[in-house]
Amino acid sequence: MAFTGKEGGQITLEQGADMTSAYRDQNPGKTKGHFMGRDILLEILNQEGCMGIRVYYGIDNNGDKQLVFVGADSNEDDQLDLIADLSMPCPSRCGSSNDLNS
Repeated sequence: MAFTGKEGGQITLEQGADMTSAYRDQNPGKTKGHFMGRDILLEILNQEGCMGIRVYYGIDNNGDKQLVFVGADSNEDDQLDLIADLSMPCPSRCGSSNDLNS
């Protein structure tokens, strides 16, 4: 199979709220999510042949869960010239309470 750039799809707020609520219930006090700015995401997506972004789970030097972002091409291979992290965790950067984060 090959990536086409059309993978993934939209879900409802209710579906997203159910999934994030289940995660919070199973991981009390843990990081709820991450924010990554558009500039680095566009930089990844604008790489030649990039079909989308793959997100890996990682653990940082403090033992906290992190996300590692990398582009992937149509052959489903990672594009290793640009790898991103340094996302903003929630908490503390959660914004206003809503169905996904509260």
